[in-house]
Parts: sequence; structure tokens; C-alpha cells
Amino acid sequence: MIQSKTIVLIHGLFVNNTSWAAWKTFFEQKGYTVYTPANPGHEGNPEELRNHIHPQLIQTGFEDVVNNIIKLIDTLPEKPIVIGHSLAGLVVQKLIELDKAIAGISIDGAPPKNVLAPWSTIKIVYPVVDFFKGNSPFMGSRYWYQKAFFNNMTAAENTKAFDDIAIPESRKIARDTLLKPFAKVDFNKPHQPLLFIAGEQDTIFSPKLTKKIAGRYTDTGSTVDYKEFKGRSHFIAGQKGWEEVAEYIHNWITRE
Repeated sequence: MIQSKTIVLIHGLFVNNTSWAAWKTFFEQKGYTVYTPANPGHEGNPEELRNHIHPQLIQTGFEDVVNNIIKLIDTLPEKPIVIGHSLAGLVVQKLIELDKAIAGISIDGAPPKNVLAPWSTIKIVYPVVDFFKGNSPFMGSRYWYQKAFFNNMTAAENTKAFDDIAIPESRKIARDTLLKPFAKVDFNKPHQPLLFIAGEQDTIFSPKLTKKIAGRYTDTGSTVDYKEFKGRSHFIAGQKGWEEVAEYIHNWITRE
């Protein structure tokens, strides 16, 4: 059993911390103290952020995101369990590498700089990292979200999900994961337990990529587990049936 009753839920790109609302309630009902920090430049209501870009957004890079979580963790009475989705899956890996958490769960996580992404990933994320766009914010269209996040949901579910969670994003964060040495992960270092979760139908980060990332860890004395959920898209933490994923994580945390 992992000895911590504190959880930090970390959001990925294209959404903010409001996307964790149901998960926060879920784990609080299990007896945990749960924090859902917003990345710098991502604070606020998604609809309002779509209409009024946060002034700090385009200045925010990957290291800013990680340091923002570390700043929170350093105020806590115990090392937390960290759970991150998408880009925040990579944040989880860095927090574990830096010994800032007692366990980490990466859900459909982004690859570090030292793991090559497949062409299927590059095609979808290229509009975000497009260097010809300068420092302008990226705002995915409904069609882009449908391809990237909601690919196995109904039109009505697509519309609601976009309205509920979609926000503008910093191109700098995504670019940093490709360019900055900080975005590398030390796969040889002993570490606290890690769980990698993949959605079978994720069109951004495929299960094959998630398994590849998990398989890069080499320390035989450290725990690295992998779980794939059938029929789940990149929106695995928000689409119908998210409770099954959350319950699996809870069981993993509390296993003997």
C-alpha cells in the first residue's frame, strides 16, 4: 500500500484544472486530500478563457508547469501521489525523477524528449508546435478536438465536452518537450512506483507509445506497471466510464 493520503491531479494541454472536478470528488470520498492546481496562464472558466486569453499563457513553458507543481508539493505535509493526464503524464515522470512524489500515475501521457513519438502523434500535435505561428496561442477547433480527444464519442457528447473543457494553449509548453533538455527523463534512476495507463483508441498517444515509454525504465528494484483500457480515447479521464479508470488507480494505490 502506498502510504500517502494526499493526491495532486495535474491537467494536460488544451484543458485546465476544471477537467478534474469529478475525479477530485471521487478521491475525496475515498478519504484523500486532493489538489487540482491550474498550470500558469490556465486559471479560470474554460468558456471565459476561450473569449479572453490569459495574459500569462504564451509565456508558460514546460519547466514552468513542473515548477508550479513542485511549489505546491513543497507546501504539503507529506509527499503526494501525483496523477497526470496527457502532457501531465510527462510532468508526473519528472516529479518522480525529482523525488517529489511517493507514487505517480501517467494517463495517456506525452513522451519525454528522449523517446521518439510516432508519425500518428506528430500529425495531430503539429498544429500546436507549428514554429511558423510564433508565440501566438493555440486554440483547437471543434473538429481538431473531435479528432484528437473525442474520436469515439457522439456528436452531442463532442459538443458538450468541447464547451465544458476546451481552452487556448501555450505553444511554448509543447515545443519545450521537443527542444529542452529538461524534458528528458532519466530511465536508469531508481524511482518510486509508476503506473502507466493507455486508452485503446487514443489517437494522440497510442497504447504502443505508452507501453514504449513504460518499457524504457531499467531499474529492476523499481515498480513500473501498465494498464490498457479498451474502447477509451484520449479523453479517457472524462468520457463515459471514467469511474472504472479512477477505481483501477485507487486499487493500484491501495494494493498490498
